[in-house]
Amino acid sequence: MKNRLLPQIGSRFYIMGILNLTADSFSGDGLLQQTDPLEAALAQAQQFAADGADILDLGAESTRPGAMPVSADEECTRLLPVLTRLKAELPGMLFSVDTYKAAVAEAALEAGAQIINDIWGFKADEQMGAVVARFGAIAVLMHNGRTLAQTEINPTLGGRDVSVHSDNITREVIEGLRQSVAIAHAAGLQDDQIILDPGIGFGKGTEQNLRLLKELDQLKELGYPLLLGVSRKSFIGYKLNLPPEERLEGSLAANAYGMLHGADIVRVHDVRQTVRVARMLEAILQA
Repeated sequence: MKNRLLPQIGSRFYIMGILNLTADSFSGDGLLQQTDPLEAALAQAQQFAADGADILDLGAESTRPGAMPVSADEECTRLLPVLTRLKAELPGMLFSVDTYKAAVAEAALEAGAQIINDIWGFKADEQMGAVVARFGAIAVLMHNGRTLAQTEINPTLGGRDVSVHSDNITREVIEGLRQSVAIAHAAGLQDDQIILDPGIGFGKGTEQNLRLLKELDQLKELGYPLLLGVSRKSFIGYKLNLPPEERLEGSLAANAYGMLHGADIVRVHDVRQTVRVARMLEAILQA
């Protein structure tokens, strides 16, 4: 199925670069740690654009396991000055905002964002669908099983979700995403406004994440473009016994597998390297 902002879905892979406007990102790249977060965000965004990113995803609340939530007002305070500046400096770039709060989404869309990336798939805030529909924006609907999970924190490898039972994680994710699509349709979204994300790392154990990635192509039965977010995540770290800053190769392997098995968009920290992988895969597939 085509997407109104990404017309080449199905014939090329899209790369989404992550801009963490937080101080507590699991991957250690939280821009609020910088002396001047606005300038740091601009520099990173410009580098990602030069490296070939198609979309920049701005998040102002950490979604790592065990992270403390922030208010909508605080999210907007962190997010809006950066979004406004980046829109002016990179007018041809697509901007996504990672939030599950309708008030933040509304402010971001008014400021020029085109995509809302909701980690709860419209299930956390009942107003979210109406906001996205009113602006005619794109929604990324993610599956999230975190309410059923426990968090385990390893000082080197970071946090992960554990103690989640599932007889068939892939089928459960498909059913959960169908529910999110139904919510989106009821709010007035059209099919070409919907992108789905299986939610790797959100309420799934390490083996479940691997199984879900292995069976990613089954999600194509839903008929929507797929976004995959595996970059530097804990299932890679726990399998390779590596901290977040050493997970490049594992991330590239997982993203390459994902792109070959249904992912249309990959959300990554390492844009330049992932773009090169994507362009090489395209060359092979089109040969």
